[in-house]
Amino acid sequence: MFTGLIEQVGVLRASEAEGDSRLLTIEVSEGFAASLHEGDSVALSGACLTVTAHDKSTFTALAVEETLRRTTLGKKVVGDSINLERALAANSRFGGHVVQGHVDGAGHIAEIRSEGEGLWVTIEPPFELMKYVVEKGSITLDGISLTVANAAYQRFSVVLIPHTREVTTAAKWEKGTHLNIEVDLIAKYVERLLDWNHQELERK
Repeated sequence: MFTGLIEQVGVLRASEAEGDSRLLTIEVSEGFAASLHEGDSVALSGACLTVTAHDKSTFTALAVEETLRRTTLGKKVVGDSINLERALAANSRFGGHVVQGHVDGAGHIAEIRSEGEGLWVTIEPPFELMKYVVEKGSITLDGISLTVANAAYQRFSVVLIPHTREVTTAAKWEKGTHLNIEVDLIAKYVERLLDWNHQELERK
């Protein structure tokens, strides 16, 4: 499990095809690399992957076909920045919100505008995800825990504070940028429960 609080921005140093999968090599600080072990979970721009190897300044992780289909990782090129967060330790302070690292789909930035110190970013997600998006609810964009400022029929907006832009890849976001989206876990469970109850009523 993750919180959506980015620990570091890494740099993609290699993306090698392995059948239908890709082996990603990420350059990180020595401190971040030293904290990793093979088998650890790390969220790469919101997608939970498993560390397969590491040295003093890089680690590798395998992105399988399903991950490449659901996320933007397969479209990343060498030199691209990637938000990183290690899995939450049991004794850690919990910030952000409950993030699984299971990306639901990729959307794109439709509009960006400034408002004082804030930056309004409007996203067009896959339409089927909009039913999970509510104003003042939680949303994860490229691994960043954010609050929905406005939710319309086919779009939603978030507001980035300066700190978020300084410590994440959001500093490079622009109109047309594609982002990994994970909707709120609770919303998906509520939908499943209601659907299950409806099916049970139909059987009676």
